[in-house]
Amino acid sequence: MKRYLTLFAISMLIVSCADRESYGNEFRLTEEFKDYWYSGKAEITTYDLEQSRYGELRKGTATLIYVTEDFSAKEQVKSSDESFNKVSVLKLNSTKNFNTGIYPYSIMQSSFFPLDGNEHALKISTSVQEWCGQVYMQLNNREDFDITSHSYFAGEADQYLKLNPIHLENEIWNLLRIDLDRVPVGSFKILPSFEFLRLNHLPVSALNAEGQFLTSEQFHVYQLYYPQLNRTIKIYLNKIPPFTIEKWEESAPVDNSPNAEILTTTATKKARLRTDYWNKNSNKDLHLREKLELD
Repeated sequence: MKRYLTLFAISMLIVSCADRESYGNEFRLTEEFKDYWYSGKAEITTYDLEQSRYGELRKGTATLIYVTEDFSAKEQVKSSDESFNKVSVLKLNSTKNFNTGIYPYSIMQSSFFPLDGNEHALKISTSVQEWCGQVYMQLNNREDFDITSHSYFAGEADQYLKLNPIHLENEIWNLLRIDLDRVPVGSFKILPSFEFLRLNHLPVSALNAEGQFLTSEQFHVYQLYYPQLNRTIKIYLNKIPPFTIEKWEESAPVDNSPNAEILTTTATKKARLRTDYWNKNSNKDLHLREKLELD
């Protein structure tokens, strides 16, 4: 608690990677965190989305679903009651739905971050579906990062590779809700989000990035900038725990040409609901979609 209050006492704070590694060994969940996240409910937030795709902005809906669950460390899936080596994780399922002309896009990313002080997410998966085909990509954190990718797109069909553990853009969305002091700042290597890699047909490789916290009158803002990509992400957090995400922005060139136009994807909160959604699968529960302002 003391460290993140210090973090936001100034408008910007740069902390060395060494400091963050040493703090990881001291990680403890606060009682405030436990009261919110171990209540038997998920946090569901819907957003009005304007998504950059093919040089234009497309209107759609984004949803962030955060929930804690038991995770099998060995199989790296949701654990059963009989599973051994369970670890508690904060899971994020992030979805986007938008249309490009006549045909729809559906994107889902999942990240599973352990709540035991581990340095990185245990698993990340991403799927993209649209009328031209589908793409799936998955990372499993074992001794190395084991990554598999499958795509309908020429030159990307089936790929298997290993990476040494590094920062992951996907896991930042979990860390912002777990422990602000462990979110990377300064200059570091990071793997961009799987959504970004696949939509832009980029190779899986670590890139240089710069992270910093900024404080506006209304929000704490985490900014991540990739110089090589000329890409900036800004995530706007409520200033008080549990640091809910109120909106985000992603600015990037529309293509790889030298003078490419910069478009900004935006997502702005519509509604938020805390509920055990897995038990709300009856027709009588459809009214909850109205509360979330979903069609």
